[in-house]
Amino acid sequence: MKIDPDSPADLSAQIAAAIRDAIVGGSLIVDERLPSEAELSEQFEVSRPTVREALKRLAAQSLIRTQRGATGGAFVNRLSFEDAYPQQITTSTLLLSMNAVSFSTACEARYALERACAPLSAARRTADHLATMRAEIHRQSQPGLTDEAFCASDVAFHRALVDGTGNPVLSYQLAGAVEAMQPLMNMITFTARDRARIVSLHTNVTDALEAQDGAATSAALSALETETQKLAASVFAKRSRQSSINT
Repeated sequence: MKIDPDSPADLSAQIAAAIRDAIVGGSLIVDERLPSEAELSEQFEVSRPTVREALKRLAAQSLIRTQRGATGGAFVNRLSFEDAYPQQITTSTLLLSMNAVSFSTACEARYALERACAPLSAARRTADHLATMRAEIHRQSQPGLTDEAFCASDVAFHRALVDGTGNPVLSYQLAGAVEAMQPLMNMITFTARDRARIVSLHTNVTDALEAQDGAATSAALSALETETQKLAASVFAKRSRQSSINT
């Protein structure tokens, strides 16, 4: 593991990256104890506070865990897909917000990914997944539900659909699509949507899943995408008209 002391990059970030690469590459295995702070300080030729900051970075990514006591230290953690969700969601949110991705493009990508899950989810969904989706549909039907709560329920609904595939890799990959894109889409469409219409479309998706009909599930998701794109178009058209009036 090496770093470049002449690089403008923060030394602690370089150390964290070097250790992360060693973990990913298999040089450091799960449950293996890392060298002590003193040993790492000597190895990288940096101060112990710099090493300590690097270890904090790795711990924040759930790549290592620390234990106290005589047999303590920093150990390579077994990272689960669930542990990695927040990073996937944060990265997706930043990419979408920083790169001016159009609503249409994001919506197309999200529903294409969800439709890819439809056959597997239809075949493998459990009673718990269906119960979650039905519960969220019921929640979305409540007249006093706030827009924020409706959005959270929407995310939970689609999260259950994706998790119904029984494939942790798909659940991880779609964490950003569902939990980053969905809130951003809701922020744009919530003023124009008819909640009863959304509830009806969600019910169609759930009914198709319950019938274990992958094609019908995919078609129901396509109908939901069409509705979402239509809502966004109406919002953007209204904004354009308002902008013309103001100028």
